[in-house]
Amino acid sequence: MELRKVDPRILLEDPNNTRRTQVHPAYDDQLLASIIATGGPVQPPVIRERDGALYIFVGHRRVKACIRAEYPEIHVLVVQSDEKADIMASLAENLVRQGLNTVDTWRAMEALVGAGWTEDAVATALNLPGRTVKRLRLCGNIHNAILEQMARGDEPNERELRIIASAPREDQAEAWKKFKPKKGDRAAWYDFARALDKRRMYARNADFDEATAKAHGIVWHEDLFEQGDQDSRYTTQVEDYLGAQHEWMEHHLPKKGVILTVGTDGQPKLPPKAVRNHGNPRKTDIIGHYVDDRTGKITTVTYTMPADKAATSSKSKGKPGKAPEVEEITPPPKTRPPVTQDGLKMIGDLQTDALHKAFAEDPIDDLTLIGLLVLAFAGKNVEVRTGIANEELRFHGREILAGRITENGILTADPDTLRKAARDALQIALGLRTTNYGGNSGLVARIAGAAVNADRHLGGMATEEFLSCLSKAEIEAVASANGVLPKPTGKLTRAAVVAQFKDGDYVYPGAMFGLSADELAAHAGAGKPRSYRFDQDDEPEADEDPIDPEGNNLEDAA
Repeated sequence: MELRKVDPRILLEDPNNTRRTQVHPAYDDQLLASIIATGGPVQPPVIRERDGALYIFVGHRRVKACIRAEYPEIHVLVVQSDEKADIMASLAENLVRQGLNTVDTWRAMEALVGAGWTEDAVATALNLPGRTVKRLRLCGNIHNAILEQMARGDEPNERELRIIASAPREDQAEAWKKFKPKKGDRAAWYDFARALDKRRMYARNADFDEATAKAHGIVWHEDLFEQGDQDSRYTTQVEDYLGAQHEWMEHHLPKKGVILTVGTDGQPKLPPKAVRNHGNPRKTDIIGHYVDDRTGKITTVTYTMPADKAATSSKSKGKPGKAPEVEEITPPPKTRPPVTQDGLKMIGDLQTDALHKAFAEDPIDDLTLIGLLVLAFAGKNVEVRTGIANEELRFHGREILAGRITENGILTADPDTLRKAARDALQIALGLRTTNYGGNSGLVARIAGAAVNADRHLGGMATEEFLSCLSKAEIEAVASANGVLPKPTGKLTRAAVVAQFKDGDYVYPGAMFGLSADELAAHAGAGKPRSYRFDQDDEPEADEDPIDPEGNNLEDAA
């Protein structure tokens, strides 16, 4: 074994190298940034010398990164060659290794920060976005017992980690007492996070200024898991936030505006006999202002009060000898659904494309992936009638995937291959496209889309083609919600909405993946706890644990 300094360009590829498939370029860029930041590879590549030539045994990517960094020389460790041992060692180098888990990565980052590295420097060295470094540092907010569970390889998904890290440590400790898993078991992260989840109000929806926020004692926190460049500050001081919004609304109420209260259903309470106007406001209309308790936004609603009957009666009597005027009864206007079938079809296409992009590109932890696969094959389209556009994949996709992950009848143990196949399987099985051959999975695809935050891939809906599928009342509601003043006709209002979003993507709220209250109720009814045995009349076998109708283990309850 000898440490030498050599030109990395003279090193040759080892024909026995086990890794033949190229890694994603992003990983090579990350390695390059790390090597430049540290002044060279932390571990020198291992080289075998055969017949006077130097072959790379371990560290092919490190050598390539050093060449890209234009280092004239690097240190390498030259060892004796043994072909059989080389093949086994190369396999072990690439196979028997695992990336750092979240907790170990955080601890390493904290050590760097303690040694004087700034967050920006860590991000640059590891070629990571600054927000990713900040998210990892959220582990510093997590209770030690929870960190220990995560360090064992049992980690919550990103949404659950977000909730846990944002909760006060004393609340985490209290919830952990309730949901702490038994030794060797995995934690019930969903239930644990749900117990800590608090309602949030976002600064981007607030009309009040910072001085009002300070007066109400509102403290903003940054949501590091939010995507994009929008204001991600939030507070869990819901009552203080709503109070500040009410205060702002009272001081900025228009001359003819009135303040409405909100009912338990979240809808504004109109005066008795008031008729809500969904069209263009008239001079006699009243504009009510209220704070939406769900979003914290100040919202308006237009309504009309009926004319006084006595006044109407006296006017209708007319002069003596003249027959009273007969009140003309206007038939109710024909109603049109908020979105036409063509519009729903376009929404389904956009949702499916966004869903598939999320499956293909966005981070999905393994437990979520398993849950998504269960959802995929619970879809109402499963035969499988897929919504994927590629005809070959539509008819033979499952066979292709099976062939990809099985070679010579043996299931691959390569985690990257399995994960890629799982993502592709989700694209084949889940969709919301309306086609002649099926492909709409129903609510389960919507739930899956919400789980992977596929909403971020929606967009491009502020087009004449799509907006023309909305009713006049609906397009006016869209305009009002986005600060577009009403126009004399639906066509002009539609054109104004298109112009409003010419420099950005618009997403119609009805296209979002989250379920409505009615859909949630229907889905909850379908998911009532029950025994997993198909024959419900059978008594449990002698070696089975008895289960009560609510799905609880009776022996455990005793």
